[in-house]
Amino acid sequence: MRRLAVRDLGLMPYREALALQRSLAERRKRGEGPDQLLLLEHPHVLTLGRNASFENLLISRERLAELGMDLVEINRGGDITYHGPGQIIGYPIVDLREWKRDVVAYIRGLEEVVLRALGRFGISGERDRGATGVWVEGAKICAMGVHISRWVTTHGFALNWKTDLRFFEYIVPCGLRRPVTSMEKLGVRAERGLVLEALAAAFAEVFEYEPAGVGEPVLARPLASG
Repeated sequence: MRRLAVRDLGLMPYREALALQRSLAERRKRGEGPDQLLLLEHPHVLTLGRNASFENLLISRERLAELGMDLVEINRGGDITYHGPGQIIGYPIVDLREWKRDVVAYIRGLEEVVLRALGRFGISGERDRGATGVWVEGAKICAMGVHISRWVTTHGFALNWKTDLRFFEYIVPCGLRRPVTSMEKLGVRAERGLVLEALAAAFAEVFEYEPAGVGEPVLARPLASG
């Protein structure tokens, strides 16, 4: 079976995490190092994917600055979404040539990871045929957006653990006027470490790696050059 390195990065600014993803992805394209699953949280930030419409941003840039929220345009799929403390982000840096060269299968796999992890806490999540992500009784609990270059993945999923859902009022999340929810709102007050362990275990199961635990933080600096 293949090896997966799982890293807990704690709270990391979005732009710093983006630079780290890109560096690790370039290394992976060169065949350097194992596949990785980066697990982390971000300070308050709004991100706009390739298909984003500024009509789904319901707050002025001036008000964003007052709130201390960053706004970043990126190359993942999807529309606009929010990230912040209490939301667990998963960024897989994975070479799909060693699993399946199938983008749809990869996204369905990410959904399955979150479904299995939620199931460990008694939450029955579900897919929606018309929208990527994971839902609970019609409310989105996990958003997804990916980028794949030469079959190496970046970006990933954002699971609402104990997220302050009021920040979603500033946007039309993923361009869909539908409610959002969180594990905490559903009455599950799981420790962060347990949620990370559930995600790591489910990711290893779905994508056929050796059983993976959450290791020490990976260093954002220094990175191998070249």
